[in-house]
Amino acid sequence: MSAAITSTVKARVPSAPPAIQAENPWLEAARMFMRNKSAVVGLLVLLAVVIGSVLMPYIYPTDPFEIAAAPMTPPFIEPDVWLGTDYLGRDVLNMLLFGGRVTLLVGAVAALLSVTIGVTLGALAGFYEGHWFSSLLSRITEFFQVLPALLFAMVVTSLFSPTLVTVTIAIGIVSWTATARLTRAEFLRLRNIDYVRAERAIGAKNGRIIWQVILPNALPPLIVSATLAIGTAILFEAGLSFLGLSDPNQMSWGLMIGSSRAYVLTNWWAVTFPGLAIFILVLAISLIGDGLNDAFNPKLRER
Repeated sequence: MSAAITSTVKARVPSAPPAIQAENPWLEAARMFMRNKSAVVGLLVLLAVVIGSVLMPYIYPTDPFEIAAAPMTPPFIEPDVWLGTDYLGRDVLNMLLFGGRVTLLVGAVAALLSVTIGVTLGALAGFYEGHWFSSLLSRITEFFQVLPALLFAMVVTSLFSPTLVTVTIAIGIVSWTATARLTRAEFLRLRNIDYVRAERAIGAKNGRIIWQVILPNALPPLIVSATLAIGTAILFEAGLSFLGLSDPNQMSWGLMIGSSRAYVLTNWWAVTFPGLAIFILVLAISLIGDGLNDAFNPKLRER
């Protein structure tokens, strides 16, 4: 009798709902990013520029410094030089395709160098907050932050030979301060959280706590910062090339603008097209950065 009553009671009690598994935060961020139409457009534009710059020179294999037609041929007239020629008679379209590779390469490598320096110094300064070592790193960051970045890059490239390596290093060592301050703030926020204290309690070394525990949880805002650093590096490279402080033997969009700036009124297309290319590329990277910011920031996901 009691067994029958027990079975009846169990039948009337609703079973516990299955445990709800939290969605992977990276997958959720990717899903939220794909919902952002402007960010997706920026990503498609960036992919188009990358594919065009990497593959098209092999499909359209000519020397960007080679004379292709009469100087200052207007665009959309001659089929062989669809975007016209510059003041020397070089094909503007060919220069754009080859210049895109150099511009993207310098921007990406300089941004990687900038983020590496910024994350390293910011992580150490934030983790060892209160130590003299942290104060020293903070003073170094403040020193570089108050320096005019473009002027400092000009000094570095002027002291050494203006090669792509020199330009890339110069851009990287003058643009890391924002990433360093962001990383330091993230480490100050996370270093006393429960799972970090648990790692300390089990005797984990500082190196493991910094690079394997705190840094992975501080990555989302740093990814956004790294994305925007690429756009900043591209603008720096264009500025240095415009001023004649880049490698004159490597075609880039900034070099195109700088070499034709004296003919801007009579040969406007040689300046306008690379200028538009820089504008569109940096805008696309900014849209991607905004999309990543919204995707990784829970407070902005429902915006």
